Amino acid sequence: MLLKNKWLIFVLLIVSVFCLAGMSVKLIPKVKGYLFNQVNKWDLVDHSEWKSHFRSVTIKSSSDGSLQNAYFLAATEEKPLLVSLHTWSGDFSQTDPLADLADKHEWNYIHPDFRGPNWTKDACLSSLVISDIDDAIQYAIEHSSVDIKNIFIVGVSGGGYTTLGSYLRTQHRIKRFISWVPISDLSAWHNQSLSLNHYNYAENITACTSSLDGTGEKVKERSPLYWTFPEKDNGALDIYAGINDGHKGGGSVPISHSLLFFNRLLHEKGIEERKVDDSTAIDLLTRANRISQSAEKIGDRSVIYRNITSEATLTIFDGGHEMLPNYTFGRLIELSKNPITE
Repeated sequence: MLLKNKWLIFVLLIVSVFCLAGMSVKLIPKVKGYLFNQVNKWDLVDHSEWKSHFRSVTIKSSSDGSLQNAYFLAATEEKPLLVSLHTWSGDFSQTDPLADLADKHEWNYIHPDFRGPNWTKDACLSSLVISDIDDAIQYAIEHSSVDIKNIFIVGVSGGGYTTLGSYLRTQHRIKRFISWVPISDLSAWHNQSLSLNHYNYAENITACTSSLDGTGEKVKERSPLYWTFPEKDNGALDIYAGINDGHKGGGSVPISHSLLFFNRLLHEKGIEERKVDDSTAIDLLTRANRISQSAEKIGDRSVIYRNITSEATLTIFDGGHEMLPNYTFGRLIELSKNPITE
């Protein structure tokens, strides 16, 4: 009887192991997917239905004659224009929290496709992407009542990356570019993505740049950090980055991308004395800075570091890989009320 019980326990144990193994095969990908989405929720490809008064339009490319899609909202009287850029893996149909805010305040709004997700050669800040965004702005100007002194380009994550590219190469005069948690160096991000087990982003970079290892000139050609700065002033730039971004559980893009681009910009503008110094940069990158209870706020977040110049603003806040939509639109309203200083 004792022997039979031992065999029964053994059989039950084996069955349990196989059952757990089977469950893990099904559950592990789901758990990994859930955790990835929590860290990268600003890159989710959510195609929720858009309100009917946001029109789906097609815009002919001035570069190659192809047609790009966009969601467009025209104001009934002269109002600012918000050009909202989709994220790294998104396209024009990706849900955008800024759309409802533009609708509420009766602004002009356009959400262009600019060659879709960043895993093809035509996407990923190619010359076609810059041209597509300029074409979308021109379309909005021609098909609505746009206050041309109040045009704004805003993006988060991969959209923040494209915002930096537009800042450097747009043909339009933009009141302000607002870039949240941007990527500025694809080669660095390739290696950082591998270290964070975000293999899909590393693969995207090699695919869109035809680079086997995420390095080389073709990668630099798609990295705003290495681009030539224009002689003419295209507008001012705000950069926002969450201090926990790029750390496990905090996001996918380290704040080094924001710090390096900001310092490069100040160097090019001849404002060396305002650059983020090495000691401060190290403190920020290692999260050594303490947050004061009386710290300045953006929305409900404490500001850990802020550097304001006439050319650009850098804000490091207590957060991760994200944009604060209500704060962002409030910032746009504030900026729209101030005249451009030539």
